[in-house]
Amino acid sequence: MTDALKRLSEEGVAIWLDDLSRKRITSGNLAELIDQQHVVGVTTNPSIFQKAISQGDGYDQQLSDLAFRKVTVEEAIRMITTADVRDAADILRPVFDATQGQDGRVSIEVDPRLAHNTKSTVAEAKQLAWLVDRPNTLIKIPATRAGLPAITETIGRGISVNVTLIFSLERYREVMDAYLAGLEKAKAAGIDLAGIHSVASFFVSRVDTEIDKRLDALGTDEAKAARGKVGLANARLAYEAYEEVFSSDRWAALDREQANKQRPLWASTGVKDPAYKDTLYVDDLVAPNTVNTMPEATLVATEDHGRITGNTIAGTYDQARAEIDAVEKLGISYDEVVQLLEDEGVEKFEASWNDLLKSTEAELRRLAPSEG
Repeated sequence: MTDALKRLSEEGVAIWLDDLSRKRITSGNLAELIDQQHVVGVTTNPSIFQKAISQGDGYDQQLSDLAFRKVTVEEAIRMITTADVRDAADILRPVFDATQGQDGRVSIEVDPRLAHNTKSTVAEAKQLAWLVDRPNTLIKIPATRAGLPAITETIGRGISVNVTLIFSLERYREVMDAYLAGLEKAKAAGIDLAGIHSVASFFVSRVDTEIDKRLDALGTDEAKAARGKVGLANARLAYEAYEEVFSSDRWAALDREQANKQRPLWASTGVKDPAYKDTLYVDDLVAPNTVNTMPEATLVATEDHGRITGNTIAGTYDQARAEIDAVEKLGISYDEVVQLLEDEGVEKFEASWNDLLKSTEAELRRLAPSEG
């Protein structure tokens, strides 16, 4: 059996795990994935933490302590999630050191209820960076309209950022612009640019899920032929935009100051449609200086039967544009779909956060000391 994960890493794709739990940390599983499956980073989101805290008893001791202290549910969640991120960051610290800070990173997201408030997002980003207190943390900020200036402000303060929930090519260009503006702001403030890192999380499978649903409703032969193509096409054109921006004169000036490129990160890479190969969004999105954050099932599938055949993005741009145009000609609006996905993405994270609040509040009540 070929080592597909090793080959993927050799092609310049950093493998990050899209999951975290206390059990994964304390059992040694995360360390094992780093040692044996070429995992060099971890991403989290409200859905991941909601699932982790609601399953098993791994958080009971900390929840009990927090209940005795009578903390608010929001503070309890922050203490729990930052503890997991801090511990995971410590496990990944050797990778961070070996890669000069490029990998070995753990992402933690700002409260999604703040996604449309710039100042609150910046304040939350600063607070999270302070709470985790590890150099190999990335603060996740959603790429909403209000999130763009928050990205610039946070980067400008020297805090590394994972920009999340990117669906459209236009918004991705705005994200890269916000990152460069942040670097310019940091430079003006005398901050060492070499210590600032960022990734831009471009979502893949959700694009196919939404467009395929609309194609299925059309039911024509042309619609059937267009299924499962736009997610990859969209991501490949994002890489084209990345190549363009990070070869510009504006970037060259920052590059001379030892700034780091903002790497494209392929997110939502678990295949939703069983008709597609389960390694589709790994095998077909291979290019240098990218990140693929995978659910564990996708990681296992790639290790078992992934087909890593070299760069699968170079030379695809004209075909990618044609595939998006074909869907547009069928009456499906790309702009409408990507805006819907951004709105839904924020709503889903808010819903997960609210579920997390409810389940954590119930646990705090259960474990609270009896009166007297």
